[in-house]
Amino acid sequence: MLTINKRGMAYVVTGVLAALVAVSAPPGGGVGAIAAETTKASAAKQQGLVDGARSTIEAFSGDHQLTWVRDNMKDAKAVLIIPEQVKGGLMIGGSGGSGVALARTADGTWSYPAFFTMGSITFGFQAGGQVSEIVLMAMTPKGADALKGDSFKLGGDVSVAAGPVGAGAKGQLADVVAFSRAKGLYGGLNVEGAMIKSRAEWNHTYYGKTVSMAEILDGKASNPHADGLRSALDKIRTATATDGTRIGG
Repeated sequence: MLTINKRGMAYVVTGVLAALVAVSAPPGGGVGAIAAETTKASAAKQQGLVDGARSTIEAFSGDHQLTWVRDNMKDAKAVLIIPEQVKGGLMIGGSGGSGVALARTADGTWSYPAFFTMGSITFGFQAGGQVSEIVLMAMTPKGADALKGDSFKLGGDVSVAAGPVGAGAKGQLADVVAFSRAKGLYGGLNVEGAMIKSRAEWNHTYYGKTVSMAEILDGKASNPHADGLRSALDKIRTATATDGTRIGG
């Protein structure tokens, strides 16, 4: 008959737990390694979103149907970019996505990107299974200031209008003007009622510290990996169309 006192039982339990941790831990590390890999994966997603936003801006810059975006970006107080929206079937209300926002700082340069989510989008056209890129331009200080909080509602906290497309298009007066582009299909975007919410954890990971939307958009945080996106916004007025024709100036 085997007898184990309380102290012996404690040793047994401790030994079992240690064995379980050793078995479950990945080679070359423990909990710290898992956390590091998780952070690395998250950072890769964030950089992918930033790079996608740059591609979206470059695509909008070189598109003859989106001259309003190009001609008025110099006056925009802030810009929100959702690189792509992939939805099976029809693009209808209820879809949403992650994106980045940049704002003009006090010296006129673009801030580094702040991460956000947007939901409840209704597209101005239908495109089954297509990829849609979205750009929202904040044309007033009120529209840009709304971005500096944790969340706000388009059409509630700020006014919003579908952006015009085509040569000679004229936009409506609104705090925010919305555009979408999907493989040759264009539409002003109905984002009335959509909620914009900050992604605090993503901002923390991307900048390596706790930083608010306001601090990022006011130019108080930086990450050189986003310089390409900022440069693309600066160059939008001298973009070249996809057919090789220079547009803007």
